[in-house]
Amino acid sequence: MNKVLKPALEKVSPEFGSSFSIKQYFETTENKQNFRPFWHFHPELELVFINGGNGKRHIGNHLSYFNQGDLILIGANLPHYGFTDRLTGNCSETVIQMRKDFLGADFFHIPEMKAVEQLFERAKSGLSFYGTTKKEIGQRLEQLPKNTPPKRLFDFIQLLYDLALSEEYHLLNAEGFTFEVHQQDNDRADIIYGYVRQHFQRQITLMEIAKEVNMTVPSFCRFFKKLSSGKTFTQFVNEFRIIHACKLLIEETTSITEISYSCGFNNFSHFSRSFRLVTGKSPSEYRKDFKRLLE
Repeated sequence: MNKVLKPALEKVSPEFGSSFSIKQYFETTENKQNFRPFWHFHPELELVFINGGNGKRHIGNHLSYFNQGDLILIGANLPHYGFTDRLTGNCSETVIQMRKDFLGADFFHIPEMKAVEQLFERAKSGLSFYGTTKKEIGQRLEQLPKNTPPKRLFDFIQLLYDLALSEEYHLLNAEGFTFEVHQQDNDRADIIYGYVRQHFQRQITLMEIAKEVNMTVPSFCRFFKKLSSGKTFTQFVNEFRIIHACKLLIEETTSITEISYSCGFNNFSHFSRSFRLVTGKSPSEYRKDFKRLLE
């Protein structure tokens, strides 16, 4: 079996004197991006603001592509990959991680905080904010580390409340996804996702992937449909390829035909049909629309 990174439980430790963790990564600093290219989870909720740039979201069984930055809220124990790397092209990334009860077991149950409690509940599916919310909340998030600890806390509570009232968001994982399964199933899920990330540029047969997780093909198909809320393995791989194609269409000047083959499609017509099915546009329309947006 190929060596695949196992699920990682990320240990989050707030700085001394703080009830939540806040970190910033800048393009101009030595560490540049927040490199976490592995499938991981943690009991803390995570609020991420990516200032500019384009990249992939892989949260639970959700795959998509963001451009011109992103503002994301991820629920506790919801597995995800890091959102930035050296190719993302973002100016900075601000990451806040906090326990649901970081202000006490009952704080978010009081009437004034009911909206935030509901926000945390929606975050179990993963939320991506857009429009004015992304712009304004993102700017305020970037300012938090510069504040004194008390002001940082007060501003963060207000920020969460404003997010809770916003209607400018998408549910990223509306079908639901959970790792509250047996450890064996957890390991299998990670092996499958890791294997697809490594080998999506070529054909992956059902027999091949089933062998990776020591299952028969019929058992694997049943397991994967349950894991991915009804998606077949082929659908999942094609979606992964399309998301990668979106990134290449925006970041590179390579021809669309070359991109289709580099993403693992051996038939251009199949690529075009699959691309429209996932994005609602043809590859050329997607590329033109993004260029128009930049102009």
